Amino acid sequence: MANKNKYAYLFPLILAVVLASGTWLGYKIATNGSDISVNYGNAKFQKLMEILDILDKKYVDSVKAEDLFEASISDMLMQLDPHSQYIAAKDLKKMTESIEGKFGGIGVRFFLFRDTICVTNVIEGSPSEAVGIHSGDKIIKVNGKKVTGIHITNDSVMALLKGPENTYVNLEIKRKGKVLKFKVQRGTIPIESISASFMMNPTTGYIKIDQFSIFTSQEFRQAANTLKALGMKKLILDLRDNGGGVLQSAIEIADEFLPNKVPLLKTKGKSMPEQIYYATSEGTLENTPVSVLINSNSASASEILAGALQDNDRGTIVGRRSFGKGLVQEDIQLRDGSSLRLTIARYYTPTGRCIQKPYDEGYEEYYESYLEGLENGELFAPDSTAFNDSLKYKTPKGKIVYGGGGIMPDVFVPLDTSGMTDYYKALRFGGVFNAYAFDYVYNKSHSWTSFDNFNKTYNITDAILEDFVKFALYEFDVPIEKIKSAKSKALFSKTIKAELARQIWLETGYFKIMNTYDIEIQQAIKALK
Repeated sequence: MANKNKYAYLFPLILAVVLASGTWLGYKIATNGSDISVNYGNAKFQKLMEILDILDKKYVDSVKAEDLFEASISDMLMQLDPHSQYIAAKDLKKMTESIEGKFGGIGVRFFLFRDTICVTNVIEGSPSEAVGIHSGDKIIKVNGKKVTGIHITNDSVMALLKGPENTYVNLEIKRKGKVLKFKVQRGTIPIESISASFMMNPTTGYIKIDQFSIFTSQEFRQAANTLKALGMKKLILDLRDNGGGVLQSAIEIADEFLPNKVPLLKTKGKSMPEQIYYATSEGTLENTPVSVLINSNSASASEILAGALQDNDRGTIVGRRSFGKGLVQEDIQLRDGSSLRLTIARYYTPTGRCIQKPYDEGYEEYYESYLEGLENGELFAPDSTAFNDSLKYKTPKGKIVYGGGGIMPDVFVPLDTSGMTDYYKALRFGGVFNAYAFDYVYNKSHSWTSFDNFNKTYNITDAILEDFVKFALYEFDVPIEKIKSAKSKALFSKTIKAELARQIWLETGYFKIMNTYDIEIQQAIKALK
């Protein structure tokens, strides 16, 4: 059990990916309140209220009855399945923003460094761009309140900068030693589902989808059409670390690849009639070869899309077994503004597979089983226990696929950990690479006129690596360790270069660098040949 600790840094990511994003399926909020009637005179409800009343009157310390009541709802839902959940009214707006694909704000990306809000990017067409805010600016006051030199969190920054459309926020910004003042009128800021879209070579396009919102299929069509105009004949679709989202968007993207009347998905629940979704005749990529990348954090809507293509012998699934979430949730708004995100059905891939992994041992075991899978070596070799004859299915062309827990890739690619030392992980997950790149780009002169110019002319030297490890010591108090092996040196170098590219060309720049070294990308390209 002690070895489990070396993967502990992944656990928050797992929860964030699968709970925050992966449960947003079957999106529906009943704005007029729940249409389910409940007999509040029932003895069971009376017992609960009686217990809460006794706790309120007799418990040794003061009790917040409302918090206890809401906690009891959450505990009750956890007994049903790992994905049904209660969302308090105060949290609902934040959790639905990614579904709706937009929020009210000023349109900047930022990170916190040296107790300062550092602007890493200004969104094109945003209110911030309109008033002249630049990448590299540092926000020092918001509405007259000092926000630098004090402990501040990402959530508190978001609370200050976000707000209803057409409201105003006053900012004081430090730029190259000068303090500038801006009055910014908040607008509607899109949350883009597609973080990167570009041509990897003259004929192969690359699209990375981070999540599925209401507008993801529209974004995907626009990206695909742009790449086709640039000469795309083949596509790599990257769904790695995509925890899911809106069911309909995944179905609509699958439809782009498959011909008319081909089954895409079936959903069925105790109180939900069986529904089969079919492709239409409107797909624009039906003749485009595709490789789909997945990993153990690909869940829910990602698995729907990958499963629809795999079961219809359409394209090649590359990577590692996906998470295994085959449950559909519906959001039911309650009378007090809170929401019940309730599992109402299971979904089945076109061959009839349910890819939901077991959860009968409870909530904690459900997520700890993922960590056990890491320890059992599943990231480095296919898990033989997943190939159960009772869960065997055949595609129309006779390919064998399996249900019972995630999508098994057609081409397994072991996790590449070459050069990944504990020192590297401490710097990577501590935000040191990102901070160094920000400092380097905005505090040092450079002559990069374009990404191609940067990529061809700029290399990470030993002097830059030495500067980087000193930076980690002075700014993050991470003791210096010598980067010994050639593989570790290569990993540090490509990560620094990719983060520098991200500062200027966002995720497109980052992935253009990282994909060059990515063995999963290489296997996806090979599959397309």
